[in-house]
Amino acid sequence: MKTFERYNIKDLKLKNRIVMPPMCTYSSDKDGFVKDFHRTHYASRAIGGTSLIILEATAIIPNGRISNKDLGIWDDKHIDGLKSIVENVHPYGTKIGIQLAHAGRKGDSGDEYIVAPSPIKHSDPYKKPHELTSSEIDILVNSFKESARRAHEAGFDVIEIHAAHGYLIHEFLSPITNRRIDEYGGSLGNRTRFLREILLAVKGTWPEDKPIFVRFSASDYEKGGIDKEEIVDIINEVKDYFDLAHISTGGLVDTHIDVYPGYQVKFAETVKKRCNMPTIAVGLIENFNQVEEILSNDRADLVALGRQLLRDPYTPIRMAYEKGIEVDFPPQYKMAFR
Repeated sequence: MKTFERYNIKDLKLKNRIVMPPMCTYSSDKDGFVKDFHRTHYASRAIGGTSLIILEATAIIPNGRISNKDLGIWDDKHIDGLKSIVENVHPYGTKIGIQLAHAGRKGDSGDEYIVAPSPIKHSDPYKKPHELTSSEIDILVNSFKESARRAHEAGFDVIEIHAAHGYLIHEFLSPITNRRIDEYGGSLGNRTRFLREILLAVKGTWPEDKPIFVRFSASDYEKGGIDKEEIVDIINEVKDYFDLAHISTGGLVDTHIDVYPGYQVKFAETVKKRCNMPTIAVGLIENFNQVEEILSNDRADLVALGRQLLRDPYTPIRMAYEKGIEVDFPPQYKMAFR
């Protein structure tokens, strides 16, 4: 069964193909510190058999948060708390990554100063953002680099750069939100420049043997925005600087999306085949048969279960039990699987 096959990328060795994707919990405080909830929340998914957990969007600067309850990684003081999550997860054979994020024009941290590539607000509830200058962009690139350093010091196995869901990097990538006329706007090479600079900076401080992931939205579902063809071009432009593409869709603008089980898998499949790089598939994937179909048909290399792992932290070991697949159950729970 492909679902429970091991998977290796660089020095990262995963015991199966099931991933917990980043999902905001809004459970920190105004200073971005780890709480007991985070330690319990992530450790329970490790005990339940998930092979890779990617921590929720973690802000590289205070006013880059989605909310004022987001985790932070903008200060060395955050390292110990984040390290405690890593140390709670590793004993169960689970690897852990962290998603480095800046919310851009969708920031709602309470700070009046929010930024974007262009001064276009997301929608009425949001503030109009300040257009970033070139020097401010340089500062943000360095903030991603410093956050990557802290992530390594905390012991994370993977870094994921958040370039999806309408947040800052996605805003640079999409023509809908990037109206700049300087070297960061217009052509594909210019719109990908910010992401490319971030990846190069991160690679300068992140160990070569640890992989770097990027989360992309493969469609804006809006005329003039990113679509299945454009995302292939975007990824091909920057794929030399990272190791795996984590593919979802939407988030840039409020628009109608037809949602159904596995509705985003086709985008991961397209990127895997046309960009010749490994992918994670997501999108209302809830049961073993869905996971096995995606992997067996080589539509993605890993499969992320979001809502399902929120409902049931023990989904992987339950799937193995129901299918009669031998896996390393936590010894404390073996009696339940005899």
